[in-house]
Amino acid sequence: MPPPAAPGEKTAQFQWLRTGDEGLTQMLQEIKQAKSSVRIETYIVHGGPLAEEYREALVQACRRGVKVWVLVDALGSMSLPTAFWDPFVEAGGHFAWFNPITHRRWSYRDHRKLMVLDERVAFVGGFNIADEYKGDGVNFGWRDLGMRVTGSPVPLLARSFDKFFARAKAGDGPLRRLGRGANSVFEGPNWKLILNGPGRRQGELRRVIGKDIANAQSVRLISAYFLPAWRLRKELLRVCKRGGRVQLILAGKSDVVLSQRASRRLYRMLMRSGVEIYEYQPQILHAKLFIFDDIVYVGSANLDVRSLRINFESVLRLNDPKLAAEAVDMFNKDLEHCRRIDPKTWRSSRNLWSKLREDWAYFVLAKLDPYLARLQVRFLRK
Repeated sequence: MPPPAAPGEKTAQFQWLRTGDEGLTQMLQEIKQAKSSVRIETYIVHGGPLAEEYREALVQACRRGVKVWVLVDALGSMSLPTAFWDPFVEAGGHFAWFNPITHRRWSYRDHRKLMVLDERVAFVGGFNIADEYKGDGVNFGWRDLGMRVTGSPVPLLARSFDKFFARAKAGDGPLRRLGRGANSVFEGPNWKLILNGPGRRQGELRRVIGKDIANAQSVRLISAYFLPAWRLRKELLRVCKRGGRVQLILAGKSDVVLSQRASRRLYRMLMRSGVEIYEYQPQILHAKLFIFDDIVYVGSANLDVRSLRINFESVLRLNDPKLAAEAVDMFNKDLEHCRRIDPKTWRSSRNLWSKLREDWAYFVLAKLDPYLARLQVRFLRK
């Protein structure tokens, strides 16, 4: 396993990565320049030119003496054969699948997207390693974003990776205990690192987001998969009732149609209370960005049941007017590529068949999926 990462003392700095193209390019360049260590944790790796380019950069890093660890979720990357990583392992790299799939523990997944290099710089956001993420999100490639991080959060991210990798590599026994302590918050002067995971209690992410919504006058959300818990929905409605404004950018095109249908089941109720809903049109939406006044969230989590209660996620909460203003600028530029959902037109466009499909999708994702996940968590805690 990687050596323990000691907490750093340097002031944290954050830089937006506004597109998949920008983020994936910077990440690859940092791998090529790494001197001591590379840690990569991701949900999806799809075979193709981008994945092969990353693998070659990791192989070359190993050959120049850099210690490299890669952790990939077994379900998210189930189409990728283990043999894909053979050249990397043969060069001295360390690879592990997170939670290999069995019928008793398929549900809980490592949805985190994280890269830490030399314990000096880290990348967080929605970027997976696949060709579809490389682009500007308008003319080509999925719409995504992320953040480059330096300073004090970086060693904390490295330590979190080390725990995940060690437990995944050790096999089933320690993996059963992975959920313990998965919900953690680390704080700096203007930032919080929120590590969220399954458990009997309400996750830290849902708790912190709920408090921020309760205190916000302006809420702007970009969520590729949108299915918040009922308490968070009520908080969003309360923002409108007290004279605030809530704007949602959701997927007009989605790679998970079931999630899109479940989200659309909520449209009428939300719009009736004054929530503005927009659907992103040019490309598939994969971005995750939450803005509450001068507070902004960026990371791997969507505002849906899976991210809030089932998956392992990592999110940065930043209380910084400058970063929030830059996030608002990104949000407004995305609005230019959206279609606003008109309440009257939406209501008249829904026939019985579309409502039944949306009801079924909602049941599967909001009720059945969490129920099955709870059963598996109980088994894993025995």
